[in-house]
Amino acid sequence: MNRNNFRLGLNSLKVKYKGRNVGLLAITKDKKVAFSYDEDWLKNGFSISPFSLPLENKVFVPANYNFEGLFGVFADSLPDAWGKLLVDRMLQENGLGNDVTVLDRLALVGVNGMGALEYEPNYEFEGSKEIYDLDYLSKECQKILLTEYSKDLDMLYRLGGSSGGARPKILTTYEGKDWLIKFPAHVDSKNIGQMEYDYSKCAMKCGITMTETRLFSSDLCSGYFGTVRFDRIVENDKKHKVHMATAAALLEADFRVPCMDYHTLMKLTRVLTRENKSEVENMYRRMCFNIFAHNRDDHAKNFTFLYDEGEDRWHLSPAYDLTYSNTYYGEHTTSVDGNGKNPSEKEIVNVGMQAGMKKQNCLGIIEDIKAIVHQELGKYL
Repeated sequence: MNRNNFRLGLNSLKVKYKGRNVGLLAITKDKKVAFSYDEDWLKNGFSISPFSLPLENKVFVPANYNFEGLFGVFADSLPDAWGKLLVDRMLQENGLGNDVTVLDRLALVGVNGMGALEYEPNYEFEGSKEIYDLDYLSKECQKILLTEYSKDLDMLYRLGGSSGGARPKILTTYEGKDWLIKFPAHVDSKNIGQMEYDYSKCAMKCGITMTETRLFSSDLCSGYFGTVRFDRIVENDKKHKVHMATAAALLEADFRVPCMDYHTLMKLTRVLTRENKSEVENMYRRMCFNIFAHNRDDHAKNFTFLYDEGEDRWHLSPAYDLTYSNTYYGEHTTSVDGNGKNPSEKEIVNVGMQAGMKKQNCLGIIEDIKAIVHQELGKYL
């Protein structure tokens, strides 16, 4: 980071998509961040968040402060947990940590955020993002988590400063593909990567759409879990960014607290995909998998939708962050027909049927996934 190029206190920021101006963000007097579309985007663009930001010539102001005064779709670009920790440490080391605004943080994301939205001015960190020695990076991540000094903080920031999620990770290119590779947090088992890899393979057997996953080798543990990013695609030998929005962003829902039921997710899938039955069923399968595989950290930011500009429609993204997990209150973050603690078969079926699925189809999926999970993941449950 070159602190000479970094100006604190930005009051406005351009939003861009594939080189085109989408609109302008500006801080209001009450510290919310208003947004307005660019005139040309109104003629030729699309709604980047269909419920909150329809394609209209007006100034939009968030109704609350769920995302530091931002609309959810822009908050999706910001790093959280691990990525935010790296950003904060970098700002501290450069003497810039006290007065940074949310627009300054978006400028730090610049062109490197998840999804396709980009921000200008762009304070990106220059340098290579090719893969390094994973065991070394894992050790350095542990130092950061334990608030110790790492001489390679700048490299960790460059590789993971725009990422979300709690566990340390890097975003890198390997064998021509864009990967997200995770390392254990200090509270994790050292073999957490093996578990998430096993979960990903089981999910695929359960008919859940996933990207390619891999267990990267290590001398310190059984391996590091990696997954190909679904917000980057290659077409005609060219790499493209894909616009994405989490359920939390689309619904302006605070993912840090339990705020959603799978009924809502099923309805959201139906509306956004225009009643695509296979995608509605895939969301149902994810719910069943989370229940039977004991993935209770199923919050609103762990479900994402991708926009297809050519088709002018949204699709359910591949699944991610599937692993054994508890919450501090012992329930699913997203409830099942109102029950977050121990959903019954009746409640699971109700969610599917209210979304237009046949009862026998719902029951068949339940039995299939329950059997596959027991066979593949029984050692973890």
